[in-house]
Amino acid sequence: MELNRFLESVKDEVLFETSLLFAGTERPQQAQRQVADWVRAGQVVQLRRGLYALAEPNAQAKPHPFVVGNSLVPASYISIHMALSYYSLIPEHVAVVTSVTTQRPGQWQTPYGRFAFQHVQRDFFYGFEYRAVSQTQYAYVALPEKALLDLVYIRPGGDKPAFLASLRLQNLDQLNVERLLVFADRLGKQKLKQAAQFIAHLVREELEGYQVL
Repeated sequence: MELNRFLESVKDEVLFETSLLFAGTERPQQAQRQVADWVRAGQVVQLRRGLYALAEPNAQAKPHPFVVGNSLVPASYISIHMALSYYSLIPEHVAVVTSVTTQRPGQWQTPYGRFAFQHVQRDFFYGFEYRAVSQTQYAYVALPEKALLDLVYIRPGGDKPAFLASLRLQNLDQLNVERLLVFADRLGKQKLKQAAQFIAHLVREELEGYQVL
């Protein structure tokens, strides 16, 4: 495949996999060598084996970090600290794009940032939505209530009041307390229920403070 033809075939894709390039070709090994040559030439960026993006200035849009996270590990969604920062529930800037997955935990360093994945059991893989993260890109992101519970689930001592207080949670008016409690009760773990009750108390305190003002 010639470079110009290749660029035309993937111009609308912020990320693409090897299978897209091999479609209809009778020589997949040759196509793979071509991609490797384009990576070395700086025309294509490799994120992991089989996952690529066009390099600037060929790319029409830079892939959003959330889209990259979803693509690096299938069956994953953005959550924990990155989702909490996305919703402005915590004051700190978060440099690592954090996700949860039913697959193995791991970390990836890419030209688009650093990505970390935490494992959860299949029964806890819920509470996320497919949402617009830019004008043209979409990604699976935890609901704010689930992002909090994912952190509690993964972190040793995540249900302790001292740890939850250390998060300095803010903008709690956006949390749906009923949904938080339902999500926490779904897995039947006391750790999640205790944390949800504590967070619900913080939400009520903040809302009462707004009413007084």
